[in-house]
Amino acid sequence: QGSLLYLDALGAAFPRALARRGTALLHWSPGCPRAPAGWPLPTLYCTPAAAAELPSRAAALRLQLLFALRRRALRVLEAGLAAELHDALVALRSEWPRLAQELQLGRLSPQPGLPEAVRDQLQALLTPGAARAAELRAECARGFEGIVLRLWPRLEVVVVRTMHGTERLYCDSLRQADCQGLPFYCPFYQAAGALLGVNLWPAEPVPRFLLCPDWAFCEFLPCLASKEPRTVLLDELWEGHEYGLVVTAQPGEYRCCTGEVLKVTGFHKQCPVVEHVRRESQTLSVRGESIPEEQFCQSLCRTLRMWPGARLIDYVCVESSLLGDSSGPCAPHYEVFMELQGLRDLSEGQRYKLDQCLQEDFPIYKSFRFKGSIGPLRLHLVRPRSFTRLREALGSPMPMPRVLREEQLLRLIQGAVVS
Repeated sequence: QGSLLYLDALGAAFPRALARRGTALLHWSPGCPRAPAGWPLPTLYCTPAAAAELPSRAAALRLQLLFALRRRALRVLEAGLAAELHDALVALRSEWPRLAQELQLGRLSPQPGLPEAVRDQLQALLTPGAARAAELRAECARGFEGIVLRLWPRLEVVVVRTMHGTERLYCDSLRQADCQGLPFYCPFYQAAGALLGVNLWPAEPVPRFLLCPDWAFCEFLPCLASKEPRTVLLDELWEGHEYGLVVTAQPGEYRCCTGEVLKVTGFHKQCPVVEHVRRESQTLSVRGESIPEEQFCQSLCRTLRMWPGARLIDYVCVESSLLGDSSGPCAPHYEVFMELQGLRDLSEGQRYKLDQCLQEDFPIYKSFRFKGSIGPLRLHLVRPRSFTRLREALGSPMPMPRVLREEQLLRLIQGAVVS
């Protein structure tokens, strides 16, 4: 049902996106037909299943890119996450000569760790394409602004799994550079491993999701309850109110508090329509000040406008408690790791701007800073592609956490610091 709703909405908003008499391959988990496995969308363009045998995320993304490049007439470009599309297009900037050679010869480059049988299976699907290789070389030699629409001139839309939280940064970055001129569509809302809602309005820039009553059992905790809140059901939601989401969907997992906060923006017939607001697990709080992920990102972007020439590639935050003894005797504080383009270093005055913006945007944070119970924020710059390696280390198809909670991931990003 969800797949057909998605295809219907996609076809209505982008009539040329779906080829007449075309086919779509639906992927669902074998033991639980209601629960999507990984990427729940019907695959309008499908990388061969054997690609799942590749030894690393980077190798899989590169292969997906190669097989997509074979098809000049693509009308829909799908990615599980905007971060995956971002990383694949970053790889294109350095790998395009080798990709062009593979397209021209119809021969895969060696992949360490790839079983020979799988390699043979993939190789059989790759045929020589000299004209396409020449086009790839010509377009990449011109630069990479708007490269996606130049390589696939018939594209109508980019489809991604999610556009909120962490992923919004990648969507914005892609829109401004590689994917100039293309709309983005996020068809489904997922939480706790369950498919919960569908976006019937592909042309709107901010995704809204119709919650479907029979896809999972959902309960909602009112965020502004004056006393101990009780859960309410779909027919008890109020427009304009925010709710924490509680889901029962998977066998053995009951009333899971997802940590997701949704806002009811209206109703479609009798069913509520919601927008994603924030992920509670990504809130920064060393003294109970609770700075949400979205608001921190807004303060960070406001700071960037004070650094002429700087463009944000990626960032993560760490609460000083995770640093242990390495944080020294200073008061609890935030540490922020950033990858920038256009600036190699920042002065102390520039670094302080972020702390200053946080104080202006969050009075509670300012009061703690004034009393000295929260120390000054520390800002670190990391080398290029550090976050691509961080996502590789995560080894998960879920959106990357914006607040790191694991020491292993912290050590990896600390090892990439250059300033």
